[in-house]
Amino acid sequence: MNADLIKVLLALAACVVMLVRDKPRMDVVALLAMMALPLMGLMTVPEAFAGFGDPSVILIAALFVVGEGLVRTGVTYQVGEWLLKKADSSETRLLILLMLVVAGLGAVMSSTGVVAVFIPVVLGVSRKLKIHPGRLMMPLCFAGLTSGMMTLVGTPPNLVVDAALKQRGHAGFSFFAFTPLGLSVLGLGLGYMLLVRRWLVSDPRASAATMSRRGLSHFIEEYQLQKRGCRFRVSVGSPLIGAKLETLNLRQAHGANLISVERPGRLRSELLQPVGKTVLMEGDVLLVDFFAADNAMEFGEKMGLKRLPLRGHYFMERLNEVGMAEVAVPPESALIGKTVLEQRFRTRHGVSVVGLRRNGSALRTGVLEEKLKMGDVLLVAGPWKAIRKLRGQIQDFLVLSLPAEMDEVAPAANRAPYALAALGIMMALMITGAVPNVTAALIACLLMGAFRCVDFKSAYRSIHWQSLVLIAGMMPFARALETTGGVEMAVNGLTAALGDAGPRAILAGVFALTAMIGLFISNTATAVLMTPIALGLAERLQVAPHAFGMTVAIAASAAFMTPVSSPVNTLVMAPGRYRFGDFVRVGVPFTLLVLVVTVVVVPWLFPVR
Repeated sequence: MNADLIKVLLALAACVVMLVRDKPRMDVVALLAMMALPLMGLMTVPEAFAGFGDPSVILIAALFVVGEGLVRTGVTYQVGEWLLKKADSSETRLLILLMLVVAGLGAVMSSTGVVAVFIPVVLGVSRKLKIHPGRLMMPLCFAGLTSGMMTLVGTPPNLVVDAALKQRGHAGFSFFAFTPLGLSVLGLGLGYMLLVRRWLVSDPRASAATMSRRGLSHFIEEYQLQKRGCRFRVSVGSPLIGAKLETLNLRQAHGANLISVERPGRLRSELLQPVGKTVLMEGDVLLVDFFAADNAMEFGEKMGLKRLPLRGHYFMERLNEVGMAEVAVPPESALIGKTVLEQRFRTRHGVSVVGLRRNGSALRTGVLEEKLKMGDVLLVAGPWKAIRKLRGQIQDFLVLSLPAEMDEVAPAANRAPYALAALGIMMALMITGAVPNVTAALIACLLMGAFRCVDFKSAYRSIHWQSLVLIAGMMPFARALETTGGVEMAVNGLTAALGDAGPRAILAGVFALTAMIGLFISNTATAVLMTPIALGLAERLQVAPHAFGMTVAIAASAAFMTPVSSPVNTLVMAPGRYRFGDFVRVGVPFTLLVLVVTVVVVPWLFPVR
């Protein structure tokens, strides 16, 4: 062992200790590593910072933007709604569906991309089911890693091994050669996660913190809105057809507070902000708030409206379109001493006042006619677009709180088909290999921008820079281990230790060493280094090389043991609120189980004798 290798190992050990202690932050640890290696004379400064230009880092950044486009257009919201609907409030069913969907998608596209796309979905579902995101983020991560074991194109190590076999004159793997083993690992992962999910939350107090932000349901309860919401369709012959809202006097005459108007279109309904000049048409769907619930039936009959079902409390089923916010009346506000009707609040701001809280208590009647006082808190409802604009109004009122659901609302919902088209093009390019994966992802980013699915501000905000710095900062260790002979020394030790053992024992040794090397360098680099050794051992033993090649590929993907073993792990660490030890505690036993499954199943698929 030379002096340079000792330096590398000491630096690597110091980084691991800091990551385990979670002090300082993991991105700071990565920056310290990038500074330390050149200072110790192990590499040049450009080599140490080369990770920031690595295609995989750029790929991950691009996939964050693609994921943001899917969020802003409501695609991820729809997926989350589907998962919620199918799960039927069952965390167990949700976990199973989540892992199956992620593993299926990751079998034909980048697992990192799939996980990046599903992170906001899981966060949204966690809030709705009121469970800690840590109970779902680790299953999401494990499913993403397992997806690489499902098909030949599931992950680059599979293709590395396939190419090495062909170079040595052997037949390569078929597209579904990995599928039986991948399905076995996926089934094992499902059962394992169902057993250990209770261990995934290291700080139970964090669960309460994640739920502390008030949502629409809190507003509905606090302002007693449960039975006030109604939904009507303007039928043929209704006196409302062709009338302007300012001429109808709905609030004074009928106690009907119009929240929004849904106007059917060719492809999807358009949500209108009800203002005085809005002209109602046949087929319009009205979302109406009644301060006196008894007025709803009389209003519907008199105006020739068909009452439509409204599932849930108030307008919760429309939360992707209609939102709420609390605004306070500050000193010297023009609202003081005037009623909501006098201020023409809906006409000026596009939202309707549906509740009033004074001295901590919500008023049940006379909200629109009550003269406002300093310190009053108004609950307003309307289209999310109008809710967002309230934050720019600071003269007459101050926005106190916005509901948690606002994070899930799609501000570019009408661009969803374009977002799906961009995603489809990216997947097609990745599956066919027409261009490198990073190029395919960048093309998708440009398409997302061209179709206005994302803007520059949201694109830059979507990138998780802490994860990128960590990944780029740990990459120099791979080069340092190679140049100082660390990897070669480990490989020679395996050859000497296991050269005379039986085939299954050697498979286990190959798996263990591959997984250990994969703790510190990328799975692709691990496969490149280990495949020649594994195939050389197979030739020396005069056994089928495919079993050894597949073992390397599976072990390279089995990066479950630390948060820096794979970009997938790093992505879920912050949103899942995990620590370094959480991956060790959960990932090491599962890796051992995958080793056992591999040693049992691989010789059955490719007999070694």
